[in-house]
Amino acid sequence: MHNLITNEHVESFQRDGVVLIKGLFADYVDIIRSGIEHNMSNPGPYAAENLKEGEDGRFFDDYCNWTRIDEFKEVIWNSPAAEVAANLMKSRKVQVFHDHVLVKEPGTAKKTPWHQDGPYYFIDGIQNVSLWSPMDTVTEASLRCVAGSHLWDKPVLPTRWLSETNFYLDDNKYMQVPDPDLEGMDIKEWDMEPGDAVAFNYGILHGARGNTTNKRRRAFSLRLLGDDAKYIDRPGPTSPPFPNHEMKAGDEIRNDWFPIIYDENNNIIGELRSACYSPHFQMVIGIAMIQKSHWEVSQGFKIQINDNTFNGNVCDLPFI
Repeated sequence: MHNLITNEHVESFQRDGVVLIKGLFADYVDIIRSGIEHNMSNPGPYAAENLKEGEDGRFFDDYCNWTRIDEFKEVIWNSPAAEVAANLMKSRKVQVFHDHVLVKEPGTAKKTPWHQDGPYYFIDGIQNVSLWSPMDTVTEASLRCVAGSHLWDKPVLPTRWLSETNFYLDDNKYMQVPDPDLEGMDIKEWDMEPGDAVAFNYGILHGARGNTTNKRRRAFSLRLLGDDAKYIDRPGPTSPPFPNHEMKAGDEIRNDWFPIIYDENNNIIGELRSACYSPHFQMVIGIAMIQKSHWEVSQGFKIQINDNTFNGNVCDLPFI
């Protein structure tokens, strides 16, 4: 088990579906902050501004950018997140699902509405975790999670944040969004320092307060999958959509799109990003994202491409 957590963390996560992990990204705060600025200055196709006309502040969010933002890649491959996630989920392996950036600028009163992540996703299974981490000290603009809501009989109907309309036309399989404050539910909420993280199951009902302070509230969230993750059909387009994924109900989540970043035998050290044959060297050369512990030049490894396995060695850049 990773030294950032104890058996008590695992038990709390399994029972309540949510737990605070102090310092999970503490060594990566500056890197993540840089990645967020990169993301905001170069937003992706799913970026959104979540305020209506006349509402003060700015509420920016964007997701699925880790493959193009190097700072997020480094966090995914080298931070303790994957091992901690495996421990919490009691999973032998961990796959990346997606990243998510949420920024509430000072004076943004808009709340993040109560919702569960799971109903938006095409993911079936209980071994999953979201790791929500603020990059600023958070006291009055914090994440709020309803303990035990991942065990409810019915999932909560997903809605569109800006228009406040139902995400799926067929809403019979879902319960209406409750009011946890009015109904006296067990809401978990913590004061947090940059790099702390709330770990919660995709089935946890959660929301966040507005940011009425004079400081920014930048948050980075990493969504990860465990052993039992399978594809499930939803009654409409999912969010994120991942077009042309070609998975069918019951399929395992394809690991060429959603790479395995941890397995209990420590066999996964990284991911090949590109490769080609070099006439100069008369061999194949490539670029890979690998863990820092395996950066030693000439260290050997195996590359699996489809059903074939090839031998490789780490080398210095540039190639020539």
